This record gives sequence, C-alpha cells and structure tokens, in this order.
Amino acid sequence: MTDELPLPRAIKVFISFVALLRHNGFAVAPEQTTAFLAAIELLGPRSLEHIRRAGLATLAPPPERRATYDRLFDIHFRGSEAIERAEGEDEEIVRLQEDGRGEDEPPLADEANESGLAAARTEALVERRFAPGTTSDALRRLSREAPRRLPRRRGHRRMRARRGPFADIRRTLRDSVRNDGEVLRLGHLKRRLRPRKILLLIDVSGSMKARTEENMTLAHALMQAARNVEVFTFGTRLTRVTRALRMKRREQALNAAAHLVSDWDGGTRIGDALQAFLAVPRFGGYARGAAVVVVSDGLERGDVSALRDAVAKLSRRAWSLSWLTPLASGPGFRPQTEALIAIERFVDDLSDGGSSAAVVSHLLSLGGRRAA
Repeated sequence: MTDELPLPRAIKVFISFVALLRHNGFAVAPEQTTAFLAAIELLGPRSLEHIRRAGLATLAPPPERRATYDRLFDIHFRGSEAIERAEGEDEEIVRLQEDGRGEDEPPLADEANESGLAAARTEALVERRFAPGTTSDALRRLSREAPRRLPRRRGHRRMRARRGPFADIRRTLRDSVRNDGEVLRLGHLKRRLRPRKILLLIDVSGSMKARTEENMTLAHALMQAARNVEVFTFGTRLTRVTRALRMKRREQALNAAAHLVSDWDGGTRIGDALQAFLAVPRFGGYARGAAVVVVSDGLERGDVSALRDAVAKLSRRAWSLSWLTPLASGPGFRPQTEALIAIERFVDDLSDGGSSAAVVSHLLSLGGRRAA
C-alpha cells in the first residue's frame, strides 16, 4: 500500500482557482481540471494571459458567464489591483473631497476619527475586513419572500389573460376556425409584470460604522434574491460595488467590495456623493423609474443645500425614494438634524434603518405601494 503523494506547491494556486469557479456556480469536471494543469505545463506559462486562455480552452465557461470568469480570474491571480477598475469599463469610483482648498488642516492619520462614531468631513482611507457570519432570520426572510414581494412594473410585452384591456385577435381567430367561423369567446391580453429596478445607496462613513457590515451583508443577500439591483457606497467617495456583490459566496463578495471601497469609516459628504451620482449619466440612469433606498443617518458635514438639491433631483427621477436612518427607531420619530429636516419633503419614506429586520421589512413593503 503506497501513500498518496502530496501536491506540488506550484499547482495549488491553479487548483484553488478551479475550486473558486465551482463555488460560484461553474460546472468543472475533474477531467477538465487535469486538462487545465496539462495546458499550463505545456504553455510554460510566460504571462497571466496564457493562464487565462488555458482556462478558457479547458474549463470552458459558458459564453454568457465569460465576464464573471474573467472577474474571478483577476481577483484570484491579480488581487486588489484588478478589483479597483475592470478592463474596458468606465471609472466606478468618484472621489468627492476637494483638494487644495486650504480651509482646514487635515488631521493626522492616528488622530482622525479614532472611535468611528462621529460624523466628520475629512477623508480617511482605510481597508476593512469582513468577518464570516451566519445568516440571520431577516436575510432568510428576504431570500424567501423577495421574488413575490419586491416592487414590479408593467412591461411592454403582453400575455394571455382571462380579462385584460387588449383583445387577443390571433387567439380569437384561431379558436373561431375550430367552431366553423363562430366567435364564441373573445381572448384578452394584459401586460406582463417585470421586476422594478432597485437602487441601494449605503452610507459607510464613521457615524455608520456599527451598521456597515450588516448593511453590506443585506445588500449581498438582496442581489442574490432579485435582479436589476444596483448598490453604491458613499462617504467621501462614491463607489459602485454592484459587480463585486454579484458573487455567489458572501465572503468573497464582501472581500471584493472591501478592496473596492477605500473610504470606510471616514468623513460624511452625503450631498456631494449624491451630486456626483447624478452627474455621471450612466449612474443617473440607474435611478430612473427605480425604487431608491438610501441607508444613512443623515449626519451631513458638507453643504446642506447641495444635499437638498440632490435629493430633490433624485426624487423626480425615482419611482419612490426612501431614506432609512438608525435615528428613526421610535414610532413618533421627527427629524432633528438639519440635513433630515431639509430633505423630509422630498422623500416618500423616512423610516427606521437601525436593524436588518427593519430594512428588510421596508424593502418587502415596497411591492404593495404606488409611486407618490
């Protein structure tokens, strides 16, 4: 009886890449893994592009998931330098702070917002790590009820129905042929219902530090449960984390988002973040006709008039605009901060955002509402 030989150290990185593909829903057979290793040995390889092409030829990802394959390849072999900007796409990180003003002396890194519990204007560039956690009851409820309770809109395509505003002439004539030309019943059509877009804007500044991890976990669960979801984070920068959160495994998705976002637990510039969001045409298009949900305490340290103007523009584009703040924990909540008072008349809901259960309940309640 012979002992099994250990794998060479150089091969482990390629086998772990195959395991990463399997964890994200790619069907890779053992024979394909063997062929992948043989192709790498044959090619040399001299560059990462050789390894990428060897994987395409042997692991055979489906064409519709080619972008996901390339993304996983870059994350596995290139690390954080490939996450910050994908090849061939527009910049997805908008820096909000204005350099060269000279109004305030920037604090030292050791003195800047040490507790992370107060709103600040200055930018703090830090790296955050998310610990693996369990799935809460609120997230299970979101995954279970999202397909039937999230908001929908009427599409342009039509479907058969017992009653409807449109006549199904084709079906009516086909049935009349079976009855010697007699029209016994008129067919009807109605518009199909399609999922409405959801735009989630998450405050990751220092004053929201206690809620950041739960909010990001909830955003990942929402993206797995529904289509047409866009997720942005803001503090002193505006960052689109949609592509990172599309990964199936929560730990990998949150780690990819952690590499993308560089202003964790920093300053709070809500107005400038929303102005930057509306200034990019591609980003502003995500809000048109969407259910927009902003998760923030509203402790603005920038110009309140900029926040008011941005929220007013956003409310005109969106189907509905909700602002969820941890400050609204009681039933008789009235806004006390200057920022929340300024935007109150522009939002459809100013509700509790202090727990995952409260945010999930609000998201699931949007399906039974109409636009204000």
